[in-house]
Amino acid sequence: MSEELKQKILSNVKYDLQEIEQALTENLKPYLDLVSEIAHHILFSGGKRLRPLLMVLAAKLCGYNGNNAPKYATIFEYLHAATLLHDDLVDDAAMRRGKPVANSVWDNSTAVLVGDFLLARSLSIASETGRTRIIKVIAEITENMSQGEIQQLMRKGALDLGEEEYMQVIRRKTAVLFQGACRMSAILCDMPQTKEKALADYGLNLGLAFQMADDLLDYTVDSAVLGKLVGADLREGKLTLPVICTLGRAGNKDRRQMIEIIKNKDFSVDQFENLIEMLHKYGGIGYTKQCAREHIQRAKQALSVFEDSAPKEILVDIADYALARKM
Repeated sequence: MSEELKQKILSNVKYDLQEIEQALTENLKPYLDLVSEIAHHILFSGGKRLRPLLMVLAAKLCGYNGNNAPKYATIFEYLHAATLLHDDLVDDAAMRRGKPVANSVWDNSTAVLVGDFLLARSLSIASETGRTRIIKVIAEITENMSQGEIQQLMRKGALDLGEEEYMQVIRRKTAVLFQGACRMSAILCDMPQTKEKALADYGLNLGLAFQMADDLLDYTVDSAVLGKLVGADLREGKLTLPVICTLGRAGNKDRRQMIEIIKNKDFSVDQFENLIEMLHKYGGIGYTKQCAREHIQRAKQALSVFEDSAPKEILVDIADYALARKM
């Protein structure tokens, strides 16, 4: 099911993805070679291009008939890449998408500055739309993502992190970018408020579900599939929903054992497998899957204000695939 749905989506968006890839490269050409080299390291190392693709599909759904959708869509891949460059340094990560992180190949200062460049490049491209509201949306996304990273850093390893605060973090770090990609298309096409809100709701709920599914991958797949060390979230002090839920439900003995593992950044494979058993035992995995399903349902429901069309069908398929991934 997962692979079939993936191939269906890829077949339907083949040319859109080609145009996005071309635009990503072209919009880096006039800049310093080192900037382009590091940007290429993070941009062309296997990313799904989901965020720019959402912008292009939403534009089609809204009847956009211009030629600049792929160029405008690069805003969201550049923003995403910038956060990855910064996150990897903050988290002291070793791998990203199966490759060494940029700051280990070059150095911390250069990686940070290239991330800053990508943020600025996003705003520059947004300004080319001539729409003040779009520039405001991109600026707000950047603010939210920065606040999300700061909030996560402040609460690193906090055992009292609750579900509400977890939701705040993933909304700011992940979901607002999905939301903005969809909303920008509605603004670009002068859609009525009802349809702009519908696309924003679709993107927000898809982003929340996508991050929940991504958090589950840390406990369900191996490093080769994940592209980073299994258990990396826990080693970096990130308590995600499966762990938060299980800590709240576990008996005293199991909770103490979980805390011991969480506090030990050098936990063994056996300890990590024991932790995963508890995530299943107390329903942390199942609860996270259910929350993700609910947000996907809300995302698809939001699209009901639009008439049936090929772009709408693809957006629904993308929502379904967010859950069909190995989570």
